[in-house]
Amino acid sequence: MIRIAVTGAMGQVASSLVERAGREVEIVLLGRRVFLLEDREAVFAGLKAVKPDVVINAAAYTAVDRAEAEEAVAVAINGEGAGHVAEAADRLGAPLLQLSTDYVFDGALGRPYREDDRPAPRSAYGRSKLLGEQRVAERCANSVIVRTAWLFSPYGTNFVRTMLALNETRDEVPVVADQRGRPTSAHDLADALLKVAVRLREESSPALRGIFHMTNAGEATWADFAEAIFAEAAARGRRTTTVRRIATQDYPTPAPRPADSRLDTEKLRRIYGLELPEWRQGLAACCARLLT
Repeated sequence: MIRIAVTGAMGQVASSLVERAGREVEIVLLGRRVFLLEDREAVFAGLKAVKPDVVINAAAYTAVDRAEAEEAVAVAINGEGAGHVAEAADRLGAPLLQLSTDYVFDGALGRPYREDDRPAPRSAYGRSKLLGEQRVAERCANSVIVRTAWLFSPYGTNFVRTMLALNETRDEVPVVADQRGRPTSAHDLADALLKVAVRLREESSPALRGIFHMTNAGEATWADFAEAIFAEAAARGRRTTTVRRIATQDYPTPAPRPADSRLDTEKLRRIYGLELPEWRQGLAACCARLLT
């Protein structure tokens, strides 16, 4: 039996980990009612009480646009808060998996980003997550920083659930068609995180530590993603909704988004032997759950 402490109890990743954990894995959820990531001593006390074999820090400030006006709050949670979790995991001798994001890149490279490409976040949210990566690397050598992207699941607030809600009342939806990335099922991500957690507990190899990119295979623009969602809805007897493809400049947001934040996952395949399925498979499973 392996005991995994997971922060961010109400999030997509935590919910998916609970669902995907087998009999040999005990997931202990730690939310803001247990401790605030901003409180260094509370984080340590909360994790110490759990006695985890592995820690997964899935807690985050994820309001990308609001972070432009609340960068200090985002930094306290995503940056310094991640550092507190890392310090606590190190003191407890537990390996740490830290969730990060494709938004640490500016999207200007023109090819999928590898783990050793230079981060250059364009938004307050991206800067706060990059600081979290740095704090984790400084304070817990026994760690894996997992960059993922465009998460969706049957839980919480995400692009799939937003588009399905619009499908109920809209014949047409404008969606940005010049931002490209890799949609990722939180269920598929959870499966991979659990496998990495077990390896980290069992093996001390430095090669298993460091930064890894973890997304579903394939790529899409937001417009491509929306069209696939509406196709899943139509196939299940829902109304027909079409996508009107627009440019980023036609849908201004407070936080700038990377134009091409595709992540290269070859290192994950080479080191861990893990490849997540094509994103449309995860989307079909997600929509089957939400549209029954």
